Amino acid sequence: MGRLSGFKYREVARRLRVFGFAFDRHGPGSHEVWRHTATGRKVTIPHHSRDFAEGTLRAILREARIAVEEFLNA
Repeated sequence: MGRLSGFKYREVARRLRVFGFAFDRHGPGSHEVWRHTATGRKVTIPHHSRDFAEGTLRAILREARIAVEEFLNA
């Protein structure tokens, strides 16, 4: 298990809010689109009860332009 495994939706959403993202709209299926309030940059995240896969969370952070270390310290 890597450093980014074991995160649930609520924790990822809380940390995205710390970085200035806010819920924008529902996406396809069980996904949500979150938008950065200042830059308008958007990121799509799945909304489910399981833990996020490490690769999925890394892709979300890459899309949001958030460093892994910053995310873990938020």
